[in-house]
Amino acid sequence: MNISVVGTGYVGLVVGVCMADLGHNVTCVDTDAGKVAALQAGRVPIYEPGLEQILERNTREGRLTFTTDLAAALTHSRVVFVAVGTPSAADGSADLSGIFAVAREVAKNAEGDVILILKSTVPVGTADKVREVLSTVMNHRYDVVSNPEFLKEGAAIDDFLRPDRIVVGVASPEARKVMEDLYAPLVRTGKPILFMDNRSAELCKYTANAFLATRISFINEIAALCSKVGADVDMVRLGAGSDSRIGGRFFFPGAGYGGSCFPKDVRALVETAKDSGLEMKVVTAVENVNERQKHLLADMVIERFGKDLSGLRFCIWGLAFKPETDDMREAPALTIIDRILAAGGEVVAYDPEAMAEAKRVIKAPITYADRAMDAAKGADAVIIVTEWNEFRSPNLEQLKGLLKRPVVFDGRNVLNPAEARRLGFEYRSIGRP
Repeated sequence: MNISVVGTGYVGLVVGVCMADLGHNVTCVDTDAGKVAALQAGRVPIYEPGLEQILERNTREGRLTFTTDLAAALTHSRVVFVAVGTPSAADGSADLSGIFAVAREVAKNAEGDVILILKSTVPVGTADKVREVLSTVMNHRYDVVSNPEFLKEGAAIDDFLRPDRIVVGVASPEARKVMEDLYAPLVRTGKPILFMDNRSAELCKYTANAFLATRISFINEIAALCSKVGADVDMVRLGAGSDSRIGGRFFFPGAGYGGSCFPKDVRALVETAKDSGLEMKVVTAVENVNERQKHLLADMVIERFGKDLSGLRFCIWGLAFKPETDDMREAPALTIIDRILAAGGEVVAYDPEAMAEAKRVIKAPITYADRAMDAAKGADAVIIVTEWNEFRSPNLEQLKGLLKRPVVFDGRNVLNPAEARRLGFEYRSIGRP
């Protein structure tokens, strides 16, 4: 099948590369000429395990191409995936201008019938609005399909090729048949394609992300209570999560969630409900708890060292919002760094993959180290913000020898408290005695 994918961010690039790997002829379209040129040269602008290798193979075999020319891509594509960004607007709602711009361009340039597949995360009713845009310009038959993605950064390739489920909102038998054919190779093991109406499909993604965000904020509130009453959140989490109705996934306390999905999707869901005259109290509280949680490590630092951090040096381990990605959108590290600098402290940071991205997004004067232990040299404390594997079992004796003071703030509870204290560390974590 000939496919066009508009947008080469995390979602669009994964969709395009994986569809090509399934044997389809895929043209990825983006307005950023620099990004397109890099992709044509085999350079992937994001870090996602396995993505570069699959892109190189399918480009070499001629199934995957990149262009800035949407009109040219449409000359041979009946199926068009839309994977452009839907960032948060000032009021928290999703900015759909990119979606509508693509719809208008498709309508003007399509040379035949088109199935427009909305892969971007969009509020309820967006498919209907896209149909209105197409109806004013389009001279050919069209279908608008809602096909939200459920990809985890750091595991996106595996999530696409081995999905838990595929959600598809359709309004015609013809569109349903095309989607069945597209995804047939991915559901041979029995995982379902769930067909439904557009509006239900649109709401599925927001519901899933808001629920996962709720689990994170809930266990963070429990961790806060554990700190007050002398309980151990690890034990509480295991005891509660052992209930099959609850489970243990997304049930770890930490420095708060970030990234491209949870923050903006939670806000967009709240705004969607407001537009319908409904106040979503639980989801609103989830966002409030998370914003508070992002300040927790900085609060702990200031409680320990005082409000004036002048002359003190702090080592930050982990800048990306989660491991196995270089994405720093709404990463807790950004809040922590801002707070330390505002109090007069100095920051030396290290991340295995996000250093280049950090240098792009962090305008404040911080120092970057090439290795984790280099960042710790002469620091007054280490702050673990992202749970990369290399931070789980560091050489603590070496670390202690490098630090000016043996102080660790563990924002992901990855170290063994007893071992850290046995070696003489002043060790503080989230919700543990």
